[in-house]
Amino acid sequence: MTKILAITNQKGGVGKTTTSVNLAASLAASGKRVLLVDLDPQANATMGSGINKQKVTTTVYHVLMDDAEIQHVRVSSPQGKYDLIPANRDLAGAEVEMVEFSQREARLKTALEVIASDYDYILIDCPPALNLLTLNGLCAAHAVMIPMQCEYYALEGLSDLVNTIKRVRNSFNSNLRIEGLLRTMFDPRNILAQQVSDQLQKHFGEKVYRTVIPRNVRLAEAPGFGLPVLYHDEQSKGAQAYLELAKEILAGHL
Repeated sequence: MTKILAITNQKGGVGKTTTSVNLAASLAASGKRVLLVDLDPQANATMGSGINKQKVTTTVYHVLMDDAEIQHVRVSSPQGKYDLIPANRDLAGAEVEMVEFSQREARLKTALEVIASDYDYILIDCPPALNLLTLNGLCAAHAVMIPMQCEYYALEGLSDLVNTIKRVRNSFNSNLRIEGLLRTMFDPRNILAQQVSDQLQKHFGEKVYRTVIPRNVRLAEAPGFGLPVLYHDEQSKGAQAYLELAKEILAGHL
């Protein structure tokens, strides 16, 4: 059965897209068939997958607008060994245009049903906002992964996101659940980070992944080369951490 995972946090700069790209590559390296959906108008997941967002002619925007069939929009990441539904700046207008559509929150879900059986895992990189695009991601997903930095404001934003997920579950997607919280950009020397990490584990228990993603120069460099970090420097701490995360997910977290 295909597993669909929305990767979301309304706070920007927490490693959401980094996680989407590198988890996709790590799952694919483990022999799984993987599709990554770039649902963010910034299209960083598209660029990080080695696809030039300025040169793609059809994107997830056209899928949401019913202007293209999703199987004709997907492309292969040249290095990541996974498939991608790309995005570009056109997607910024989708939210306004979809307002008039019926079942506007379920357009991505309906589109993915056509190709879901082609994959073991579908990852959805949601924008850093609680908007209609994110709602489409949450309605299409079976579960949610929340990447977050271990800092004070992250805890405050987390409660808002958890409440949003509950509302989506009650109104649109009764099967949606939080699959896990992922600690990103973690520096063990930072006392506050350790304290927030302890609070997360206390309140969310097994929902917190054992794997911790460290601050890592190679992780920051890789998008500039259009590569997942696994193919930029496989031995780096960042690459090894995402391989461990993939193993944790394959062992049954989702």
